[in-house]
Amino acid sequence: MFQMMFDWLNMPALVAWGAPMSWAEVLGFVTGIACVALVWRQNIWNYPIGIANSALLLMLFVDARLFADAILQILFIALGLRGWWEWLHGIHGEGPLQVARAGHRELWLAALIGLALQAVMWPALWYVKGGAPFLDALVTSLSLVAQGLMNRKRLESWLVWVVVDLVSIPLYVSKDLYLVALLYGLFLVMACHGFVVWRRALGDQQESGLVLEPADGQA
Repeated sequence: MFQMMFDWLNMPALVAWGAPMSWAEVLGFVTGIACVALVWRQNIWNYPIGIANSALLLMLFVDARLFADAILQILFIALGLRGWWEWLHGIHGEGPLQVARAGHRELWLAALIGLALQAVMWPALWYVKGGAPFLDALVTSLSLVAQGLMNRKRLESWLVWVVVDLVSIPLYVSKDLYLVALLYGLFLVMACHGFVVWRRALGDQQESGLVLEPADGQA
């Protein structure tokens, strides 16, 4: 049964820009848009839909030899499960998370993690002859940083996603993944809007006197 589903997802669903689009690509497009729209609204259902989206994109990226992006989807599934719990229960079980700004130490740590990931993945992808190793590694590194910040509902996560989307669009066009490239173009617009929405939510929280968890000092 699994093989039948796998074969069906790889079947052409439509033709756009002269290239066939598989069902996996079409469904990945739809679930991706739905996931980001739910994140805007701080709706917990963004996580199960996002996990489904990662599973679909995993198939596409393996076929396109974008190995870092494929690994990224596996990590997204793991991070999605963790983020699902954190949004519901808090980072340390203190209750549902609220939007907050990242502290200086948290941002420096995120930057160091991103640089370390890039330093490891770029030569590894070059060695296995992956497609576009530098950009593929960059998208993967920044995406993991962005998702980690988003799991903690940090406002700055949207800014990292903007950079991810700007790098991803030309990468996927170069691999003839036009629908995925279009998806990331929409993600770019949605990330900008998401930043505005979350910044407004943060302002509303502050006006209402809601106590936010301190961003610095978090494990």
